[in-house]
Amino acid sequence: MASSTRRLGIPAAGLALLLMLVGCGGAKTGGGTADDERSEAVSARDGSVNESAASGTTRARPGQAPSNSAGPARLPGLGPRTLAEIPDNARQVVLVTGRDKNSSASQVVLYRHTEAGWEPGATWPAHNALKGWTDDHRVGDLRSPIGVFALTDAGGLLADPGTRLPYDQGRGFTINGTGFEGEPLAGSFDYVVAINYNRRPGTSPLDWTRPLGAGKGGGIWLHVDHGGPTQACVSVAKQHMKELLRTLDPARHPVVVMGDAASLAR
Repeated sequence: MASSTRRLGIPAAGLALLLMLVGCGGAKTGGGTADDERSEAVSARDGSVNESAASGTTRARPGQAPSNSAGPARLPGLGPRTLAEIPDNARQVVLVTGRDKNSSASQVVLYRHTEAGWEPGATWPAHNALKGWTDDHRVGDLRSPIGVFALTDAGGLLADPGTRLPYDQGRGFTINGTGFEGEPLAGSFDYVVAINYNRRPGTSPLDWTRPLGAGKGGGIWLHVDHGGPTQACVSVAKQHMKELLRTLDPARHPVVVMGDAASLAR
């Protein structure tokens, strides 16, 4: 099913240069994160950040976990607090489980809800932020936010691989430089899915709007793995990003459930 392609009213060359300097993947020079520094830049420029979370909160709405009476009782590893945050209508869950609170290693499994219950896909190795996970993500803390977040928008440097999500292709997804372990970051944003943490749903992943304010960061994505820890994003291999993009269906209200194993079990 063909997806719509969108463009922002921001020069692609300017975005490309910014991403070259500070990548979500974690360039060794420049400091901060692509998400956090983009937020600070636009805030300082025109004060456009909306401090109110009410009109643009992007965390998935709390609700009871979907009924699983015909299949597995619940998504594995999730405790009652986490399950309660998954919306009633969610029928696709990208489960990102970190090794521990301070680890950058994690795994990703895409679950879909059918008449038989929750059915898992393959398990993929992944990276999260350099310092692990946090319940209170802040600019530059080098931790990924824990929680349940909707997945509504995608994009990338490369052409749409066949996703149902709205897809923004453009040079704004260009990134260069090296990551925390000296690995090249080029290609990390070939394919991305925006994680709706402190962002405005229904816009390109490159949209700089931060409803909770610039200090809470933003621009946190699922993207192509570059072989090392990220600034705050979650990354998987390129072929897995393509598979994820082709599978996610807005009609099934996909969400990502992400955090270290102990936190998700709460």
